[in-house]
Amino acid sequence: MAPHRIAVTVLTAGLLLGAGAAPAHAAASPEVTKGPCQYTETPDEPAVRPVPLPRDPRHTPDRGTVTTTLITNLGLIPLTLDRAQAPCTVQSFLHLVRHRFYNRTTCHRLTAYPTLKVLQCGDPSGTGEGGPGYRYRDELPTDLPPAPTDPTGERKVYARGVLAMANAGPDTNGSQFFLVFADSALRPNYTIFGGVRPLGLRTLDRIAAGGVAPTAEDPAPVDGTPALRTEICLAI
Repeated sequence: MAPHRIAVTVLTAGLLLGAGAAPAHAAASPEVTKGPCQYTETPDEPAVRPVPLPRDPRHTPDRGTVTTTLITNLGLIPLTLDRAQAPCTVQSFLHLVRHRFYNRTTCHRLTAYPTLKVLQCGDPSGTGEGGPGYRYRDELPTDLPPAPTDPTGERKVYARGVLAMANAGPDTNGSQFFLVFADSALRPNYTIFGGVRPLGLRTLDRIAAGGVAPTAEDPAPVDGTPALRTEICLAI
């Protein structure tokens, strides 16, 4: 898939660049936090909104759950974050919430393929290309059931209500995430770090029912900007 986009079976959230000519002077090494999460600065992909690197304590919290809510113009989307499932991802997501990174941002992509039904958010630029100026490693699921639509067994079920990170390849997590509004088939390459609570699923259903905004080139799209403009007014 193209950067920060979802091909029929792949979600991405970063820009993959080919190697260029060697610089005349060596660039300074990116800053990396010292704890187990190793949040790594991405100077070539600066933050859309200024935000420091997250805290990275030696003993990253890895037990229990945390609740947070996306207050959107179309309704509330309460979330439950699972520290045991993805401690570094939860730590980063809460960091971005606390720094108001997600406030006044739009969910830029709705995908409604038969086997992939997700809403993607988390880029303040609204283009699908933006991030927080850092990346961190994957915390991939290992126990997902095989997708019945994939006879190869490679794709797994990302069930309705799953909250997961978008990425641009291994260990490129940033700020973009996706919310699954119907069971979807994906390779297990996307960190799951929580779920959408029932009230949030009703909001997601409303957004999904609005469909994808048509364009002159594609009057009946299944992948693109939500027809119902979806803004995260406040993340708390």
